[in-house]
Amino acid sequence: MPLGRAFAVAVTGITGSIVEIEADVGRGLPGMHLVGLPDTTLQEARDRVRAAIVNSGYRWPPGRTTLSLSPADLPKVGSLYDAGLACAVLNASGLASCARIHSTVLLGELALDGRLRAVNGILPAVLAARDQGWKRIVVPADNLAEASLVSGVTVVGAATLRDLVMWLNRSGDLIAPPALPPPPRRISPDLGDVEGQFMARRAVELAAAGGHHLLLTGPPGVGKTMLAHRLPGLLPPLTEDESLEVTAIHSIAGELPHDCPLIADPPFVAPHHSATAVSLIGGGAGYAKPGAVSRAHRGVLFLDECTEMPPRVLDSLRTPLEEGEVRISRRCGLATYPARFLMVLATNPCPCAAVRAIDCECSSRVRRHYRSRLSGPLLDRVDLCVEMETNRAREATTMGDDPESTAVVRQRVIAARQAARERWAQLGCATNGEVPGPKLRAKLGRSAEAMIPINFAIERGAISARGADRALRVAWTIADLHGRTSPNVEDVQTALSYRLSRDL
Repeated sequence: MPLGRAFAVAVTGITGSIVEIEADVGRGLPGMHLVGLPDTTLQEARDRVRAAIVNSGYRWPPGRTTLSLSPADLPKVGSLYDAGLACAVLNASGLASCARIHSTVLLGELALDGRLRAVNGILPAVLAARDQGWKRIVVPADNLAEASLVSGVTVVGAATLRDLVMWLNRSGDLIAPPALPPPPRRISPDLGDVEGQFMARRAVELAAAGGHHLLLTGPPGVGKTMLAHRLPGLLPPLTEDESLEVTAIHSIAGELPHDCPLIADPPFVAPHHSATAVSLIGGGAGYAKPGAVSRAHRGVLFLDECTEMPPRVLDSLRTPLEEGEVRISRRCGLATYPARFLMVLATNPCPCAAVRAIDCECSSRVRRHYRSRLSGPLLDRVDLCVEMETNRAREATTMGDDPESTAVVRQRVIAARQAARERWAQLGCATNGEVPGPKLRAKLGRSAEAMIPINFAIERGAISARGADRALRVAWTIADLHGRTSPNVEDVQTALSYRLSRDL
């Protein structure tokens, strides 16, 4: 009884598992049967694989062909397995050599004429194969640039199924990885374009330096969106590991260009205020795709007009803000995506959005209802709250000082982040915003003088225990920006002022 074998990868979230594909060509009525929890897309591979094999000039085996994908209890999703399925059938028919097929991972979707089409999620699949000890991987030619980002593994590209089979039989060559150009650097708007708004500019600098979430409140045209769009330019470039992690998420989302797929700068994601909870957090039928919070991983998530979003959608952010990851349970399994982002909220003070407060026509009840769209638990996770006013627009000009540029502020941010990274290296934290509260207090000392304002605020009920931890994180960032080894009383009071003045 002929038996063939090939190997592919099942991707769940940004992790993957090796899948063994076994093909059995036996007696019975001609047909192809898939077992091993395939989804609808994979079930349709029966027609794609059969047509691709025949149209590539090979004979489809007579009799009943059974294809088993192991482990059998792992759901298999997508068209990533087509190349492995076809080669397993050809291996069982004696048309594909065993020498290479049993030591190679085969990835790609098949067209009916035998072409290998690009698929989403190639990068996490190649990373998973490398981490599990595989040394050679074949991908579609259009995915070759993306797959070649992974070091420590040999990656080659195939344009057609026939080219792949000839390579397996050592009678042809596949495409070598191209020399990738350096990733293009994003040109961010300059912070020097924003005049005045000293408190808001300072809050943006603190947010970038410590990874703190930020709420900007003010009338239209005051500069909320301008500041948010200039925040990514203050962040340092991604490290190699961070870059691969972010690129893997965008690979699954299908947002990578084929020629230069590496993402080297912190991403900036700004969903519309009509976004649903699924588009924000992630999900979908069958395979759970990453949402805006995961696509903003290691970057900035900007929610403009956030009070126009449904409260239920906004409250879905609470767990990602606290844990730095999203866990999505679907029929096809549990997908976990990282979501360590810097959130910026922007809102008008009331529905009428009058430029001057004196022109506001909203009653106090309407204003309270408008503010209540941002729930207390969500606001408790926001470290910096700033109310921007129109009459400060020329503040910097009247003082006779030119606004600092992005390059100047960015140097301070990088220095502060480096100090925080060295301090919390043993905890595996890169910014003050990620450090657990007990570690912050233990580092400072519970009896330290700097803790007096926080203890007093807790005693009178001005902030919660979570709010105290977040204020302490901001205080550490203020100290880092000033080159101090630990925060003093003034730093803590400044950090508290950003929390106690959040009356929208």
